Amino acid sequence: MDVQSSSRRPGPAAVFNIGEVLAQLTGDYPSVTASKIRFYEEKGLITPQRTPAGYRQFRESDVERLRFVLALQRDHYLPLKVIREYLDAIDQGEAPSNLPPGVSIAPRMVSDDLAVELKGRPRRLSTEQLRAECGASAELLEAMVSFGLVEMRGGCFDDHALRVAKACTDLAAHGLEPRHLRPFQAAADREFGLVERAVAPLSSRRDSTSAARAAEAAREIAELCLSLHSALVQSKISSMETP
Repeated sequence: MDVQSSSRRPGPAAVFNIGEVLAQLTGDYPSVTASKIRFYEEKGLITPQRTPAGYRQFRESDVERLRFVLALQRDHYLPLKVIREYLDAIDQGEAPSNLPPGVSIAPRMVSDDLAVELKGRPRRLSTEQLRAECGASAELLEAMVSFGLVEMRGGCFDDHALRVAKACTDLAAHGLEPRHLRPFQAAADREFGLVERAVAPLSSRRDSTSAARAAEAAREIAELCLSLHSALVQSKISSMETP
């Protein structure tokens, strides 16, 4: 058991038990649990200190790393393998490459600016905001919605819709209109079905650790599906270069 009756010690060397860490995180990340934190430790994303009795002691840097991991999963849907690569680079004093847009970090610890940024909720975008960020015309966005490529949820668009809209806008510049892109939605539905079946044994369990493992396995499988898709398409494209 990790929760113990220790008080928070003030100052730069402050440490927290797992219950105190949860108290700091659950307001911004309601799905976080002690089991999920242990799972992140198992994956090497955090390395809390231990008391002689074996209790975990988390430093401020551990809490900020947790915020970093939780935010990248929630807001950018990255698998833990990719997040681990970012953290490894940070721990070596390097700036990790290919961070999602708008995310910046300082070596060895998430910066104060990012810590504030990571506390934010997922964005809710109006039609005007979405168009401004993806560069789509009103007609193009209307076509995306009409063909089911993007949709409003609760009267707003989210980051999923923004990424789809950006891709659709760029493809439109190459002559591929939303009506041409319906096979991608059908393929995404089929791939999601494959992922669901693959993680069903974990998803069927009710404990939070299994839920975390199922979500991570789903992300990894999805990444592999995308890699396979890309490799197959690139193989076809390479044949264009052969006389």
